[in-house]
Amino acid sequence: MFSKDFVWGCASSAFQIEGAWNEDGKGEGIWDRFCHEGNHILNGFNADTACDFYHRYKEDIAIMKQMGVKAYRFSLSWPRILPEGVGKVNEKGIAFYNAVIDELLKNGIEPYITMYHWDFPQALQDRGGWLNEESIEWFAEYAKVVSESFSDRVKYFITLNEPQCFTGIAHLHTDHAPGIKLPTKDLFQLIHNVLRAHGAAVINLRKYAKGDIKVGYAPTCGMVYPKTETPEDIEACRKYLFSCPDNMDNWTWNVPWFSDPVFLGRYPEDGLQKYAEYLPVITEEDMKLISQPLDFMGENIYNGIMLEADESGNPVYVNRYAGFPETGNGWPVTPECFRWGLKLLYERYQHPIYVTENGICCKDVLSSDGRVHDPQRIDFLNRYILAMKQAMDEGADIRGYFEWTLTDNFEWNFGFRDRFGLVYVDFRTQRRYRKDSSYWYENVIKTNGASLMQPKEILFFDPVFKQMIWGGNKMKDVFGYNIPGEKTGECWAVSAHPNGDCTVNGGLYNGKTLSTLWKENPELFGNYPTDRFPLLLKVIDAKENLSIQVHPDDTYANEHENGSLGKTECWYILECAENSTLVVGHNAKTKEELCSMIDNKQWDELIAEVPVKKGDFIQIDPGTVHAIKGDIMILETQQNSDITYRVYDYDRLTDGKPRELHLDKSKDVIEVPAKAGAVMSTESEEAVKELVSCKYYTVWKYQVNEAVTQTQSYPFMILSVTEGYGTINGLAIKKGDHFLLPAGYGEFVLEGEMTVIASAPGEC
Repeated sequence: MFSKDFVWGCASSAFQIEGAWNEDGKGEGIWDRFCHEGNHILNGFNADTACDFYHRYKEDIAIMKQMGVKAYRFSLSWPRILPEGVGKVNEKGIAFYNAVIDELLKNGIEPYITMYHWDFPQALQDRGGWLNEESIEWFAEYAKVVSESFSDRVKYFITLNEPQCFTGIAHLHTDHAPGIKLPTKDLFQLIHNVLRAHGAAVINLRKYAKGDIKVGYAPTCGMVYPKTETPEDIEACRKYLFSCPDNMDNWTWNVPWFSDPVFLGRYPEDGLQKYAEYLPVITEEDMKLISQPLDFMGENIYNGIMLEADESGNPVYVNRYAGFPETGNGWPVTPECFRWGLKLLYERYQHPIYVTENGICCKDVLSSDGRVHDPQRIDFLNRYILAMKQAMDEGADIRGYFEWTLTDNFEWNFGFRDRFGLVYVDFRTQRRYRKDSSYWYENVIKTNGASLMQPKEILFFDPVFKQMIWGGNKMKDVFGYNIPGEKTGECWAVSAHPNGDCTVNGGLYNGKTLSTLWKENPELFGNYPTDRFPLLLKVIDAKENLSIQVHPDDTYANEHENGSLGKTECWYILECAENSTLVVGHNAKTKEELCSMIDNKQWDELIAEVPVKKGDFIQIDPGTVHAIKGDIMILETQQNSDITYRVYDYDRLTDGKPRELHLDKSKDVIEVPAKAGAVMSTESEEAVKELVSCKYYTVWKYQVNEAVTQTQSYPFMILSVTEGYGTINGLAIKKGDHFLLPAGYGEFVLEGEMTVIASAPGEC
């Protein structure tokens, strides 16, 4: 599914896992101080021990090897290497990271080093931190030590992780270390220093490298995705994602201020205008330094917002619906942002992308069976990785994926509340437990993504109702439908026809029409090789007699009806009065007799009728004279066509005029002599009964009293609940529900007490 050289990895950060905060010569970092002073961390916890990776790194690397992880992105602790931030190197710190690197390589795992993941040396913070312009040289010196120490074995280096966070959350707000709120002008200077420090680090990483290295940078931000795939909504997303915010209360949370200078060599123009009063002096030399050539772009993505374009083309936020899915820490679950965010980032910055972080916080617990079951994490990662693959298929150059994170860890100001790991850590004992998701990810890596599960989403639709001269209001009483009037004759329950295109109600494809899905997501329908959705499912309520009519076959309709399909259909009797009959067939023996009877309006002699009762079934082939009579309600499965030729309409008037008849075409297509109207009783002791199988569809009846297990192995299946209540794979369904199971849905279980009519397309 993915290229053979695609990188599957895990990511972590030093402060969150290492512990050993003051061992072996490590200096104090700003997060050590932040944890130890004040009331900054939830429940008063600190990271003095964290996951004890400092002492247990071999154990964690062994777990990675079991999982088949190909690459490990980890960060270095600046104060562990340079206790004062500059000057004397702590050789024990260097020895620790050398041991980690060697252990990774010994186990076939490629190391990816992040130089800075927020643990700034406290000694340098006391000298002004990033606000001090000397920080550019401090970081460059650190980069020199890193490159000299590790580049003989490490090929991939990342300078900064999420500058939006360690600047904005720490200095615009004060939730993160060092927790010092700065005046706006100072914060702009600090960020300018950070970006220049990045450039200086890139220079020294390359200058002192002992081998061929690749250097990147890993920003973050919330992503976007369009409400619809119209050019207007897509452009609204592009405009929003790459614009600088007007809101100064959260202005650091944006993409372009932190990525345009690095990858494009300039600050975004709209930001230069909006923020002019706060800006430091920015020179050409600064921009040359910041925009040092990079080999790749890292991006940390967790969620995003849905946008649409207003009448002026401006982006407008689309409110999330009640009960929108959230992670264990309240972040929205929006895999669509992975597809669109990655596409738009690559489109703008034209650098190979590594997803350097993506994952989910869950409320994980050690269960009574001694295991940690985390199906929400599996589903989240599955959906996001599939969305990433879609971005790749649509042109984004994505080289690797680093799941956040290997082990549960110290989650910054939230302490140990939020668990992101594939491996559960009991922080009392430091015992590790592989979660179910770690085995799932192991299989994804082993199969190179082939084991990813396509979403098994059942598609429900908003029906299209039709007012008809012969219609009634029985659908309201029988099915509880919100019908538009007292003459509602038809409910187009599953339809992609231009005269009645149903809209998806809920789920991933909410708001899309069935015809749009057919065009844009053919995989949902098994890539069925026809130019249109092949079936149309209706409920018909005949308060009065329908016209006597006939349908053409495909050949005739294609020639005479502008390329339309013909119309083969079948009826399942939902409701009818006692002693009801249907018009099916005729009594003419020859074509000449047929034409004479029609011309002379000998309807009583011409028309043939058959008795029916509730639950009966009948197939209506093209060329068959037929009509539904009054006080009958049917479920109709048919070709996706609305071509009907009226032979006789009981001389009814519409707006004072007789409705149009189609006598010449009717005479052309009526089959002579007529086939006998074969009514089938569907009563059976079988739980599953095939009612018909023809070129265009197969139809079954499921009589559910005990669990009925079936497999959806067709391009798609349409199911209609005609009686009762029950569930399908645990989802509650009821009388009047119609839904579609897409291709690859696989096994489904019907339970409850209900009658279900199912249909699937026939041979194309």
